[in-house]
Amino acid sequence: MAAPLKPGKQTVQLNAPNGASRIRRDPVGVKVQQLSRDAWWESREWEVRLAVGGILFFAIAISALVIDLGHLFGM
Repeated sequence: MAAPLKPGKQTVQLNAPNGASRIRRDPVGVKVQQLSRDAWWESREWEVRLAVGGILFFAIAISALVIDLGHLFGM
């Protein structure tokens, strides 16, 4: 054990006595598959496509509202 830093507190032993690590990790293969699946949707190409689609949808909604209000007020 290490010497206490303050009264009542001691440092933690970094290496386990038997040499085994207690850190638990997820399997590497699962993360790679998930990242490759997400990378396809999060690519720059899809970002541009979805942005253009959102702008077109918004423009169509505004034009439909303007045409509907024009018919409502008889212009």
